[in-house]
Amino acid sequence: MLNRRLIDTAVTAFVALAGLAGGAKADDTSCGSLPSYSALKTALASATSTETSGLNNQMWATIVDRDGYVCAVAFSGTNRGAQWPGSRVISAQKANTANAFSLDSTSKSAGSGQGSGLALSTANLYSAVNPGGSLYGLQASNPVDTGVAYKGPSSNYGAANDPMVGSKIGGVNVFGGGLALYAAGKAIVGAVGVSGDTSCADHDIAWRVRNLLGLDHLGGVGGVSGDADRPDNIIYDITPNPNGGTGNSTGGFGHPKCINTANPGNLPPVQP
Repeated sequence: MLNRRLIDTAVTAFVALAGLAGGAKADDTSCGSLPSYSALKTALASATSTETSGLNNQMWATIVDRDGYVCAVAFSGTNRGAQWPGSRVISAQKANTANAFSLDSTSKSAGSGQGSGLALSTANLYSAVNPGGSLYGLQASNPVDTGVAYKGPSSNYGAANDPMVGSKIGGVNVFGGGLALYAAGKAIVGAVGVSGDTSCADHDIAWRVRNLLGLDHLGGVGGVSGDADRPDNIIYDITPNPNGGTGNSTGGFGHPKCINTANPGNLPPVQP
């Protein structure tokens, strides 16, 4: 009888631990305050059809909360194979990166931090992480959780119950397509990542998605773009390096141009 009770207790504990390992409880995330799956899918479809730069591909998008939990994953095409399959995880990486390396004014205390916040898009990281850049090696700092990234069933990829939802994906991506989300009051609440086209088009579509979701309250937030209306916008200031390599970014946060690159100054200005 005693052995049976011990076995029952062990099984109960195992099941509880397995449940915790499989994903977050609903109250562990702040996904409830972020756009829903349907809102993301609608915004992505609209942004994809509006932005015609790059290759004009269909797209993937992912939203994460401030703690890096995946809240929603969506695609713009007719099925999950209508976009590059590899871009599903890349979109999640981008969301994780933009969230992980952006701040709001709450970062300021005791004489340190960013009083206006600091928004860094994944596009802003390209030159900084290359050899000689100020953030060289950053891309290797937070690896993707492959158990989360490739968990099945594949038939749910891009659906409301995508297997990544409720788990932390991790990963650092250092080209265009990831943007932090700022709610009213310039409070950072997470990030969105978009992938499926050239990295320049990814950035532009992510920008339009954020605008459509109403989470672009970055007016006055610090950034590196030099454009107060678009503080975390992509920067095209890379000139060829006579010695070879990736080229030289004048400001240190530049991104290379792509096929059919659009003018970043034509993207909607951020909200106050």
